Amino acid sequence: MPSGSPLTIGVVTMASCRAWLPGMVVLTSLAPITSAPLSAHLGESGAASLEHCDFLMRKTTVSPVKDLLLDRYAPIADGIAALFYPCAEVVIHDLRDQTIAYLVNNLSKLEVGGPSVLDEIHYAARGRTIGPYEKLNWDGRRMRCVSNILFDDDGKPAGMLCVNFNIAVFEDVRSTLDLFIKGGNLTDAPAEELFRDDWQDRINTFLHTWLRERQIGINALTREHKREIVEALHAQGAFRGRSSANYVAAVLTMGRATVYKILKQMKEGG
Repeated sequence: MPSGSPLTIGVVTMASCRAWLPGMVVLTSLAPITSAPLSAHLGESGAASLEHCDFLMRKTTVSPVKDLLLDRYAPIADGIAALFYPCAEVVIHDLRDQTIAYLVNNLSKLEVGGPSVLDEIHYAARGRTIGPYEKLNWDGRRMRCVSNILFDDDGKPAGMLCVNFNIAVFEDVRSTLDLFIKGGNLTDAPAEELFRDDWQDRINTFLHTWLRERQIGINALTREHKREIVEALHAQGAFRGRSSANYVAAVLTMGRATVYKILKQMKEGG
């Protein structure tokens, strides 16, 4: 073509950039220009627009390791997200181009193809697993996270699989349980005179004090332990209450006849 003759090429404008799709840029504006430098025809703002669109084209170029990451690790991400749904978000980052390659159960309002923002994580110096660590989500809720480095066939870091767990759900449950356990309108303990005959409460208090001092679980009591408890309760006057012997037998999983036999032996020996 003769020098200086008009040449029609695609000019990428900012409007064109808005029409871009992952991996490609749609050229929507054509204009005849000469063979002079393209920036001379676009002006400062046009040149800046062209530079920005060139940046977008470079950012949306498919990473050569992306297919490897998706083939190997996307099913793992799906499994983790399914098991802990709806509390866990799983993200696969492409470390070669610092973009998000895969995302399941989006809790962080991230986007596939968007920037990873992993510059603050010096993964090369911190080993294969990072965390658990905590971070604040966009809604102000805390998330507990763990990240694992993913390697290519040459043993070089290629990606990162991050599991972000929404622990705020469990904090809400804990707050609710605390409300029921502590109670919102508890009064002072009732007057002793009102419950002076509450032998069940006294037996329970004595029994669990005895167990705690000896660090024994109630299900681990031997026959000798149970006999010792019955004798100690008798010494404390716990069997003065009506049906108290039956209650102790039920709590200690003893036969009522066995409890009465021990009490009879103590009376005869005392």
